[in-house]
Amino acid sequence: MRHTIALKEMTAVALLIVGAISFFQAKADETAKQFPSKPINITVTFPPGGGTDVLARLIGNHLQDASGHSAIVENRPGASGNLGARYVAGRPADGYSLLMVNSSFAVNPGVFTSLPYDPKKDFAPIINVAFVPSVLVVPPDSPYHTLTDMLNAAKPDKNNVSYGSCGNGTPQHLAGEMLNISANVHITHIPYTGCGPALKDVLGGQVPMAIITASSANAQIKSGKLRALAVTSAERSPLMSNVPTVAEQGYPDYQLNQWHGLLAPADTPPDIQNKIYEEVVKVLDRPEIKEQLASLGYTPARDNPATFKALVNTDIDRFSKLTKEIGLKAD
Repeated sequence: MRHTIALKEMTAVALLIVGAISFFQAKADETAKQFPSKPINITVTFPPGGGTDVLARLIGNHLQDASGHSAIVENRPGASGNLGARYVAGRPADGYSLLMVNSSFAVNPGVFTSLPYDPKKDFAPIINVAFVPSVLVVPPDSPYHTLTDMLNAAKPDKNNVSYGSCGNGTPQHLAGEMLNISANVHITHIPYTGCGPALKDVLGGQVPMAIITASSANAQIKSGKLRALAVTSAERSPLMSNVPTVAEQGYPDYQLNQWHGLLAPADTPPDIQNKIYEEVVKVLDRPEIKEQLASLGYTPARDNPATFKALVNTDIDRFSKLTKEIGLKAD
């Protein structure tokens, strides 16, 4: 008799649990169907006008056409993007607070002793929007006509070869250090406060070489004001298909392609993550957006949440290893 009562009680509890799960699942499904029901906030970790900001606004301006609701882009620069990342990590995980970052997000864990967030645990990668490689450029009167010319000049411990980058700890800085390691050379790093200042000084001959984003240098390369020695991506950039990669010039394992993507707070429901992904893909599929991205030097990516998460975590690990090897610290 007691066993029968206990069995009935267990069955009742089980039914209640199943009912509760079904109820909350149905509610979650309904929430995802109705998402978005208000504007989405996209926080950019860089000042207005840069490549990451441009992409965020490009997506935000067209989300209303895809989803019926616009996106508000907010710039929160500072501390190499850590201020903006901390802000979004603490926002409600409802899909209405997103973070637009580039590969610097994966560099920061290796250069800062401590971060106000956990880059792997506090965020859910949603979509990798686009890639853009960096390019090694020199003035047209440079004695370096090829990557090999430059690397041969940089082999002695003491040499005059240096490169300007977009700043300490940026992907362009790491691209130069990766080249030092891969080719066993000694190129001196000169950090700037952005790709723009580095571009200006290599155009003016104040620095013999710069490593900057391909989109920043494309116009000057096409006009003949700069000579491109190599791009850092594994494959040639559609923007400058005649410029060889570092990899095809003798360093097959070399590649650094800067990604730009959207993250959400970690506990954002998977259904809403997928809905955001689908809405952004609709934007990226628009012919005029494809054309605009190509003109800016970006290669559309469309990596889904699982693929993008694997990319982010892999880059965090490899950049942490690299920054430790070169002794790079930002604090």
